[in-house]
Amino acid sequence: MDLITIFLVGLTAGGLGCAAVQGGLLASAITARKEVDQKDKNDFIPTLSFLLAKLVSYAILGGVLGLFGAVLSISDNVRNIMQIIAGIYMIIVALNLLNVHPFFRYFILQPPRFLTRMIRNKSKSADIFAPGILGAMTIFIPCGTTLAMEALAISSGSAIKGALILIAFVLGTSPIFFGLGYITAKLSDNFRQTFFKIAAFIIIFVGLITINNTLGAAGFPIVTIDLSSQDNQTQTENIATSQEYQIQISGSGYSPNYMKVKKGLPVKLTLTSNNSFGCALAFRIPSLGISKNLKPTDTQVIEFTPKGIGQIPFSCSMGMYRGTIEVI
Repeated sequence: MDLITIFLVGLTAGGLGCAAVQGGLLASAITARKEVDQKDKNDFIPTLSFLLAKLVSYAILGGVLGLFGAVLSISDNVRNIMQIIAGIYMIIVALNLLNVHPFFRYFILQPPRFLTRMIRNKSKSADIFAPGILGAMTIFIPCGTTLAMEALAISSGSAIKGALILIAFVLGTSPIFFGLGYITAKLSDNFRQTFFKIAAFIIIFVGLITINNTLGAAGFPIVTIDLSSQDNQTQTENIATSQEYQIQISGSGYSPNYMKVKKGLPVKLTLTSNNSFGCALAFRIPSLGISKNLKPTDTQVIEFTPKGIGQIPFSCSMGMYRGTIEVI
């Protein structure tokens, strides 16, 4: 997943989900400031302090998680499990927001009690540093989408990449938090409740997409969803004796993403990337146990001999971009 996509995730469902889970901290800081000075018009200052501290804390967290992933060298199976758990957690958070049943409250992550007491004490302060402290503490109350991004940071296996992933995500969520700050300062409780209900339905949708894409990466999608652009959905049906194919990898997927081969004949796939970024660089054929991680500009070769007829799906490690090799 490239940084632009991560930013867009934060801008949409991620922002709504995090605002629903963490927005109470920001709201408490703004409310406390208003109680001290009803004439204070600088509503954006506590919000800015909150978000800057949050950005710094998540950048550090992303670096630590990326370094952690580099040491552990997390497998695709473990990464898939982490992503499915994150998707399930998103849905649980949404059901809790909708007050479907008190049962779901027991699954919502909460900070340790001593941190909760500290938050309460700080939120009563009109000091400008209080919102910053609360923003930094949001790492202890992650929303479902944040957990997915944290799993991605771990799987990056790089402190720098891990930090950039969470920075891009937090920057994406920032407009929603600015809006929440304004809503808290200016608008009614009823409007805020409507906002959270809308967020809940979007979170459920994103959670289901996350689970489905992860199952797709493992070769078992519930619904076939391919984010590749229509231009990339070209077909290669001329079956040469050598069965050699060039697959171009770009930020929008694979081209071609459909090929026909004959059973029992060797297949050679040449994967080529040219200044490309994103999830498509992590090429996977789950049924064959094939896993290739390409650099932004790279060429790698895959060779195998299909033993039976049918379809062999391939995808990126996140299940976002997919293709099919049909064996006849």
